[in-house]
Amino acid sequence: MDDLQDYDLNKPVTGTGLRQGLTSYGDTHFSLFLRKVFIKAAGYGEDALARPIIGIINTGSGFNPCHGNITQLMEAVKRGVQLNGGLAIEFPTISLHESFASPTSMFLRNLMSMDTEEMIKAQPVDVCIMIGGCDKTVPAQLMGAVSANKPVLPLITGPMMPGSFKGQRIGACTDCRNNWAAYRAGDLDIEDIYGINEELAPTVGTCGVMGTASTMACITAALGLMPFGGATAPAVSSARMRVAEQTGAEAVAVASKLAERRPQTILSRESFINAITVLQAIGGSTNAVVHLMAIINRHPKVAGTITLRTIDEIGRKTPLLIDLKPSGDNYMNDFHNAGGMLALMHTLRPLLHLDALAITGETLGQRLDANPFKPFPFSLQLIRPLDNPLYPSSALVTLYGNLAPGGAILKAAASKDRSLLEYEGPAVVFENTADLAARIDSEDLDVSPNSVLVLKSIGPIGNPGMPEAGVIPIPRKLKGVKDMLRLSDGRMSGTAGGTIVLHISPESGIVDSAFGILRNGDMIRLSLKNRQLEVRLSDEEIAARVEERKASLQKQNMALHGKRIVGTRKRGYRGLYETSVNQAEEGADFDFMTANGAETFEQLSNGK
Repeated sequence: MDDLQDYDLNKPVTGTGLRQGLTSYGDTHFSLFLRKVFIKAAGYGEDALARPIIGIINTGSGFNPCHGNITQLMEAVKRGVQLNGGLAIEFPTISLHESFASPTSMFLRNLMSMDTEEMIKAQPVDVCIMIGGCDKTVPAQLMGAVSANKPVLPLITGPMMPGSFKGQRIGACTDCRNNWAAYRAGDLDIEDIYGINEELAPTVGTCGVMGTASTMACITAALGLMPFGGATAPAVSSARMRVAEQTGAEAVAVASKLAERRPQTILSRESFINAITVLQAIGGSTNAVVHLMAIINRHPKVAGTITLRTIDEIGRKTPLLIDLKPSGDNYMNDFHNAGGMLALMHTLRPLLHLDALAITGETLGQRLDANPFKPFPFSLQLIRPLDNPLYPSSALVTLYGNLAPGGAILKAAASKDRSLLEYEGPAVVFENTADLAARIDSEDLDVSPNSVLVLKSIGPIGNPGMPEAGVIPIPRKLKGVKDMLRLSDGRMSGTAGGTIVLHISPESGIVDSAFGILRNGDMIRLSLKNRQLEVRLSDEEIAARVEERKASLQKQNMALHGKRIVGTRKRGYRGLYETSVNQAEEGADFDFMTANGAETFEQLSNGK
């Protein structure tokens, strides 16, 4: 019997499935023997254990309605695995939801990436299907997967359907923000905002607009890691279940080509260029820039070859094509009905690297050839042709200057007042979110429609975790003002809009940050044309203020970790986060987790 070979002490233990990654007891045969003892406790027979093992990451949680369809997805994906001769075994990892994680889900993204990486490496799986959807979940899974370097297939939970209020379609979360702003301005009464709250998220699934979750889903499809339909099929649709079944089937096929289908083999610089092209064409979330840089910098061959300047260069030749909120008017189910990512990729074909590989082993060009798309009136309305875009180019831009020597991001396509894209005005500075909450609606606030609102201390280190507080509210005293130039070292939701500069680096949590020494009245200049973000201060004045800041921190007995202002020493994960997270242009990842992490760790160990 073949089964008896596992107990033959004269034959070395090798192979895939259950025989890989054995727990170390100093006796490999005993390790396999013991593993089989306990897997049989779960009811598995020898025939099942002889098949390719497809691990399925379950991120279901009662605190994560974005993943509320996990049970149905799990059933469908297992069906796809087992109909095609594999053995599906699920296991859990951390689950993150944007609205339920304190202080932010971004604070926990790196922890989830570490959890994902270690569990993929630890479990005896040949291929791993990662089920996720909510904003930080998919980036964390991709970061962990690239580092673990076992074949992976993401399975996205999918967007929710829109709701309806007084006959008008609404959906999370662009309409959350728009209606809340209208309520703050007195344009909606309390009964209206209550009724709207009931309808913004009428089904499970991720936000139904081109927010971060939808952006990352589209990027994942563009990277070639999942079917095109997996980016847009609604969470509650039968199409989503069929995508899950297809993913299970593809995972078994990948198991026969393990060495060729690892992320570090499949993903290339060209793969990421395609993903950035899609990001610009969909007017995607600014958060995707941080996440993409983190994923890229986990890849040993690609790290360092793509920077924020690359993203801007691609943007200059890529038009915004997708008419979806917050840059347009429609919802993700409309995008799906218009042909979704398949239609978009055919439209973008002249701008794409068609030789980039997919997890299936095909090139992008081969996938498109095998899946033709014929445009129809609604598809052309929602997915514009290259010669009739929604916005000509550069939906997302990178800014540099004395205020952001490390770079900053602006979603130009989401500006509500385009005159602010070439603008100069005096700063109204808020030192942190507590200061913002205390003063933003005060009648005594010295602010005018010409002011530039500035919020410090919400960068990776400063808050910690880069909260989505960059959408600084318009002060209530400025009646009728719909947009202002706003600056922060933090993030904003992909569902938000306005003329908002984000991810300013170095953040104010770095002691010599020029952004950290801004004061009320400083004149700030934004030039989209020149890609500049400047404060009208001389180098000498900036240096003098930095020295003044250092002296003030010393008087307050504030602790520094290198150039990081960490205040008092923290314990546990927060201590690790504040002393190890890198800046936004590098992905806000832990420095020791990047592809160059071993070198970084050695430098830290030597006190450099």
